[in-house]
Amino acid sequence: MVEEIPAAPAASVGARNGPRRGVAPGKPRRLSEVETVAADRLLTGIAEFDRVLGGGIVPGSLVLIGGSPGIGKSTLTAMALGNLVAAGRRTLYVSGEESPAQIRLRAQRLGGEALAVPVLAETDLDTVVATLEHEVPEVCVIDSVQTLHCADLSGAPGSVGQVREVADRITRVAKARDIAVLLVGHVTKEGSLAGPRVLEHAVDCVLQFEGERERTYRTLRALKNRFGSTNDVGVFEMRDEGLVEVLDASARFVGAATRAPGSAVLAAMEGSRPLLVEVQALVSPSEIVPPRRVVSGIDRNRLALVLAVLARHGSIAVGSADVFVNVVGGIRVDEPGADLAIALAVAGAVRGIALGDPSAAAPPACFGELGLTGELRPVAHADRRLTEAAKFGLSPIIVARGESSGQPLAGTVEVATLREALTAAFGTARRAAA
Repeated sequence: MVEEIPAAPAASVGARNGPRRGVAPGKPRRLSEVETVAADRLLTGIAEFDRVLGGGIVPGSLVLIGGSPGIGKSTLTAMALGNLVAAGRRTLYVSGEESPAQIRLRAQRLGGEALAVPVLAETDLDTVVATLEHEVPEVCVIDSVQTLHCADLSGAPGSVGQVREVADRITRVAKARDIAVLLVGHVTKEGSLAGPRVLEHAVDCVLQFEGERERTYRTLRALKNRFGSTNDVGVFEMRDEGLVEVLDASARFVGAATRAPGSAVLAAMEGSRPLLVEVQALVSPSEIVPPRRVVSGIDRNRLALVLAVLARHGSIAVGSADVFVNVVGGIRVDEPGADLAIALAVAGAVRGIALGDPSAAAPPACFGELGLTGELRPVAHADRRLTEAAKFGLSPIIVARGESSGQPLAGTVEVATLREALTAAFGTARRAAA
């Protein structure tokens, strides 16, 4: 028999009214007294990538890049590391999905200094952390964060606990060693980033790489950025030699516009960047009930709203027909300013009439939000949209009344309702046909 003296039970956190004994209080400071430190950003040599990041990669920051499989995430990060090596920066590429031989094949296709990037094919978290502490690169790419696993945890790689532990360990070593880490992440079938939500909160920047593998154009947008704006969007084109920056995407989309019935040019906004894209619609008799509503590049619920407003306030009913709407080029438009372009494209497809004057040198453009009562509402950044459309000579530019601040641009047609917009869009075509 051994006598044991039980220790007094410690008070719970909820029952304790004051702080622990011996804990000194913190000293708050005014924000005006805090000194700002301007960190020199690391330029990747990819202007669109650097612009979305806010001017380059911040040392010691964590950037999470998500996108569908085959969209070009590994290609983008490999190009960035190759340019950084050419600039004399220390880099490291950690791959948990591909062997070094597979990575070399991609680097040969990209050319440049991509073959000079050090590569580590490893999935053990402890080995990766030890390598980071020994090599201390300035920029490191981990492809992907869901493939690393910690031996101390029992979960499979990619599970909630594993991803949380991997992100925490990588964050601590990155902040301590001032290493900028680009984490490549998987996405779910809905398109959102896979893994626990805490992963997005732990990193400094979240980038979404969007597009369709069958299309050549890709868009890179920032969903979160602690060191820059989330209003910038980069546009790329996938080619055999890798991703190529598209500095003037509007010129390519406008030049490829068909100007056929069912086509409308939309002056959209991709973040803070105006972009002219073509919206196409096809309306055909349906043999099934209910008829199909197929979209690509827009929200399906938004199409349903536009069709309802068209039927009620535009006298264009497509209740017994299949409706297909597509944004040409694989660009996705998630803004209410696309309502008018969708409505005019569907109306043109139903009537079999092209927008504007067919003999004109350039097609018309439009943008605006449709209200449920048939009115046309103004949208944000109207001046930038108008300037972009006028730069390519698009006329007329159909907008909501009050969009042209100050002196309206030549060729701008302001309308208040959907009926006025239909008259402005198809009136010239009817007179030319007559």
